[in-house]
Amino acid sequence: MKNVMLKIAGNVKVGKDLYLMRLEGDVSEIKNPGEFINILLPGHYLRRPISVCDFDESHVDILFKILGHGTKDMSEFKVGDMLDCLIGLGNGFTLYNDKKPLLIGGGIGIAPLIGLAKRFNEMGIKPDLVYGARSKDDLVLLDVLNELCNVTLCTDDGSVGYHGNVVDCINKNNISFDYYYSCGPYRMLEAVAKSFKDGVVSMEARMGCGFGACMGCSIKTTNGPKRVCKEGPVFIGSEVEF
Repeated sequence: MKNVMLKIAGNVKVGKDLYLMRLEGDVSEIKNPGEFINILLPGHYLRRPISVCDFDESHVDILFKILGHGTKDMSEFKVGDMLDCLIGLGNGFTLYNDKKPLLIGGGIGIAPLIGLAKRFNEMGIKPDLVYGARSKDDLVLLDVLNELCNVTLCTDDGSVGYHGNVVDCINKNNISFDYYYSCGPYRMLEAVAKSFKDGVVSMEARMGCGFGACMGCSIKTTNGPKRVCKEGPVFIGSEVEF
């Protein structure tokens, strides 16, 4: 973990209440896709934990949705503004070159899968991705995703792609894989973990400290309570007690 000041280099609306922000500075402490950063917002007591969307040594991209006063303020930040950030937080994804991957994203949960897909591309692997949302208006960054992945879309209302959830979409399309990587709404992660054997889920929880001290983000697992901010957010799917 490292405390750094990062400069906003971009803050662009990419969908309904969805923004892609680029932060520049020393982000060398970020090592793996699936980690998160914790941002101190002026006028707010608790930091906001946000998944890392993509990163290199000089910048980190985050995708966020307006859900309250804090993220509303974030949407109004300008290029050049400075943010106090804790980086290098959480346990990210482990990549395997001998297992066929399937990325499963739901809604805003697509964020960490973008960086994951890029790392697979660097290994010479173009992964399959099943990306689900409520409707076509909630699907974002499709141009980027189509470059990185073999994309299959599904929506709850049938406005684009398969009409239904990600689990049914995978089964109906006979998508084969050895190992899944999933991030999205709680019930989606539960369905994925209970439907498929080998893989990981990236969990979300309300956090106090963001680095393991307060135990406020603990979840139940087959190996006892685990902290989303420390042992997670990435967990083996079969170990999470939903």
